[in-house]
Amino acid sequence: MLSGPAILRVLLVIVAAAGIAGIVQHVWLRGPAPSPAVSDAPAAPAVPPPNPVRVVRPSEPARPEPPAPAPAAPVPADPPPVPAPARIAPPAPSPPTRPAPDPVAEAEENAPPAAVALIDLNTASLAELNGLKGGGAIGRTIVQHRPYASVEQLLSKRVLNRATYQRIKDQVIVP
Repeated sequence: MLSGPAILRVLLVIVAAAGIAGIVQHVWLRGPAPSPAVSDAPAAPAVPPPNPVRVVRPSEPARPEPPAPAPAAPVPADPPPVPAPARIAPPAPSPPTRPAPDPVAEAEENAPPAAVALIDLNTASLAELNGLKGGGAIGRTIVQHRPYASVEQLLSKRVLNRATYQRIKDQVIVP
């Protein structure tokens, strides 16, 4: 396996080779530079470039060449005036409509904390503790510091920070 510096060296060689190849192709395709001396011979007439050659593969059906475009018709000096299109005012945006509130979801959001089933800190499972609303994945930490004499021991034993404690304190009990 190549190390980092070895990979960089290989890339540098590839870039240098590509640059040299580009320079060689540029010089090769361009041909020799014209000499600055002026010759007495008349300049050769400009010859239009030949039509490109189309290669037809055996698996490809031969297509006829498209016809050359016809010469453009002469443009009259003053074209007839074109009537301006009528402007139509865009429709006024309709006010956004609110969907009808779901009574079940609204009741769950507005339910008092007493409506939530209380969980015993000393006997609850890891899944139940992790399922506390606003607690996150706190079940493992709570289980490691058991037993609790009161809910406030979550703070005094430094199991939870104050913000998390405030969110879950109404959902847990210690009988």
